[in-house]
Amino acid sequence: MGSILQSKDRRYDAAMRVLVVEDDPRIAHFVAKGLREQSYAVDVVGSGTDALYQAAINAYDLAILDVMIPPPDGFAVCKELRKSGQRLPILMLTARDAVEDRIAGLDCGADDYLTKPFEFRELLARLRALMRRTGGLLPAELIVADLVVDTVGQNVRRGGRAISLTSKEYALLEFLARNAGRVVGRAEIAEHVWDEEFDPFSNLIEVYVNRLRRKIDAGSSKPLLSTRRGAGYMLAAGHEASETKTRGSRNRADV
Repeated sequence: MGSILQSKDRRYDAAMRVLVVEDDPRIAHFVAKGLREQSYAVDVVGSGTDALYQAAINAYDLAILDVMIPPPDGFAVCKELRKSGQRLPILMLTARDAVEDRIAGLDCGADDYLTKPFEFRELLARLRALMRRTGGLLPAELIVADLVVDTVGQNVRRGGRAISLTSKEYALLEFLARNAGRVVGRAEIAEHVWDEEFDPFSNLIEVYVNRLRRKIDAGSSKPLLSTRRGAGYMLAAGHEASETKTRGSRNRADV
């Protein structure tokens, strides 16, 4: 699994929340770590029962599902997800490479199948392929006024000036850029940018929005990131950012 830590592939198609179902702690840790480094929000569970519970209470963009997990096994989980109407892409993992097993997984409703051991680069490529099939592929660049978000290299520029962002700041900005021109609420941001450990009563989203605002709007006479009190946030050209906090209370919740 060392290839996960060595991967330099920074291509990434969209801010997404992924459910990883894997009962081997070592594999689960490395897969989750690698995905988070690619700006995915990741929840990890180790049994079929927990997988079905998490899928019922959270909205996931994609699931990585190991076959040999504590019951119900991956095949049964996949069948149940499809039976309940879940249409999220499912990538199944298995240590068994028999053709019959791959056929069984696909017949259960899986979208793709990856045999262990695998290169992390291949896992990422398969996730990108699944998102292309479901219309999730982003253009190479997202442009809002003079702000350019490079979704391939995860680089951000405004007016030609490079902007350095943390992985989570980038994930938040990309999600806002994907939804440019409309107000995005806290619940929607938490659902796609953060994982299950996010505390809905915290002011973490506000803190990150403030960080982004300072970085992308610094020195500009035309702010792009605005706050809509009681509704959420909007990234858009031609809208003045509404600063609703005083200098001394920047970290307090404003929605």
